[in-house]
Amino acid sequence: MSLTQNLFILFALILASAFFSIAEIALAASRRLRLRQMADDGDARAEKVMRIQEDPGHYFTVVQIGVNAIAVAGGIVGEGMLSPYVAGVLAHWMSSGTADTAGFVLSFLIVTSLFVLCADLIPKRVSMVVPEALAVRVAGPMMFMTALFRPAVWIYARLTDLLMKLLHLPQVREDRVTPDDILALAEAGAQSGALARREQQVIENVFELDTRTVPSAMTHRERIAYFLRDDPDAVIRARITEEPFSTYPVCDGDIDHVIGYVDAKDLFQRVLKNQPLSLADESLVHKVLIVPDRLTLAEVLDQFRQVGEDFAIIVNEYSLVVGLVTLNDVMSTVMGDLVSPWYEEQIVRRDDNSWLIDGVTPIADVKRVLGIDELLNEADYDTLAGFLMEMLRRVPRRTDTVTWGGYRFEVMDVDAFRIDQVMVTRVVPEAGS
Repeated sequence: MSLTQNLFILFALILASAFFSIAEIALAASRRLRLRQMADDGDARAEKVMRIQEDPGHYFTVVQIGVNAIAVAGGIVGEGMLSPYVAGVLAHWMSSGTADTAGFVLSFLIVTSLFVLCADLIPKRVSMVVPEALAVRVAGPMMFMTALFRPAVWIYARLTDLLMKLLHLPQVREDRVTPDDILALAEAGAQSGALARREQQVIENVFELDTRTVPSAMTHRERIAYFLRDDPDAVIRARITEEPFSTYPVCDGDIDHVIGYVDAKDLFQRVLKNQPLSLADESLVHKVLIVPDRLTLAEVLDQFRQVGEDFAIIVNEYSLVVGLVTLNDVMSTVMGDLVSPWYEEQIVRRDDNSWLIDGVTPIADVKRVLGIDELLNEADYDTLAGFLMEMLRRVPRRTDTVTWGGYRFEVMDVDAFRIDQVMVTRVVPEAGS
């Protein structure tokens, strides 16, 4: 055969090998969520690819038959295609025997390099970048070849199934989407710029609802504005003026005996009608939702939905009130700093290496801001104050310090055993800071 014919055969083998490389990697790398979106947009080929992914055995059998057949063909004719021509050129500068040997080696390197680059590396790299776009294009031809080589495919498929069973290897692809998968996609979207960092944070916060307990979002006991059932009109009016909220718990004697709650708008209506304010009026006091402090925020949301309320009192195992939580508190946890800007920040960054943090700040927020992966026994507490108590094994006092994860935590202010402010300083500054 002429040099042109040999080059044409070589080109055809490389092209066929590249096709099978694309077919193999494109199917394996295709994301089911992306294929589903393409199918919903009207691309019927995406449905075909998803069906192949559900049972890819015959598909990959055809790929391997094609790859190995081309490898054998390339090995048989590859070296002989170029050796005589290369040896003929080299014979002008060296002896005939040496030229033949050098021609063989050089032609082998040329053919091998062409296959490695053009039939393997480049097709597979492109397939990893745009797998879905390529998978829908090769699915049709691959299904045709599967039908064409059905006898061989059937034999190899049966042998493969038998060997996999004998070796106890998994045979069904796991397509279940986990929260970790979604969070990884959100992180990838943020890194690529397709998703804003704040939007990524909202997605992460939504999944944290299943792990964050109520104390991480509640208003703590000492900050609750409440009424006693026998409070006179003047006291009620004064408290509304000093601490304006939409809802107030109503207690009998003290805060640990909550009998219900009163809505501020009901009180305002009475004020506008010049009626006296008395919580002894049962029509003003509504039944309150009581939930334990071990519930997650997701469980609290479910409780709100079931009873049609957006306000709940939180009690501990001794039936003592530890705080209250509202629907707005939960949504503030989800939205982070996207929600109402007038809320007081719990974490204030002073400079590149120091932060002033409220003691009641949820420990998950502290870890995220500081970039700490793990804390000591973090399942046993919910706030920064709880972390300090766990580390010190006592109630922290002003100037107490703890060092963990490259940070120094110093208690700056304590009010009646409550940690108000903690100064966090990076022990080893970040590179370049």
